[in-house]
Amino acid sequence: MSWQKQPGIRWSRCCGTVAASKSALRPEDRGGFAEAAGRSSPESLRRRFFAPRSSFTEQEITFFVDVDFVNHVALVAVADEGEHAAIIGSGRYILLEPGQAEVALTVADQYQGQGLGGQLMRHLTTIARQSGIRELIAEVLPENAPMLTVFEKTGLRLSTKRERGVVHVTLHLS
Repeated sequence: MSWQKQPGIRWSRCCGTVAASKSALRPEDRGGFAEAAGRSSPESLRRRFFAPRSSFTEQEITFFVDVDFVNHVALVAVADEGEHAAIIGSGRYILLEPGQAEVALTVADQYQGQGLGGQLMRHLTTIARQSGIRELIAEVLPENAPMLTVFEKTGLRLSTKRERGVVHVTLHLS
């Protein structure tokens, strides 16, 4: 069974329980993706995209949801929120060159700090290794300590380079 067809996984944390399933992001998730972005705080969007954001163009949403699972892999965490399921987090990597991909994660504000980013990162790391990727890289704002902590907790060999306004992170998968 491929990873894309695995059933959802329930994740629990000691300090409360978040019941969420992981799945591959699909084009039919377009509305849920746009809704999740719309529920994110301005600060969360700024930390993810390095600039204030309040919305995304149709072209940007298409880029985010139309992934090929070869050069662009994206996963989502979905939770039941009352009457409907909602995307509460996402993680992706985009191949930059053979063996190297850029990784990015985001978790809805109310679910931050509960381990979802780490879970998404573990799944992406597994997929990346299976695809022959040796390095995942990321650019992180220096004040985004939660994201830097997620990378530090992966257990992977990590190197960072601080430059003005950005931390370059390299995670070595081999």
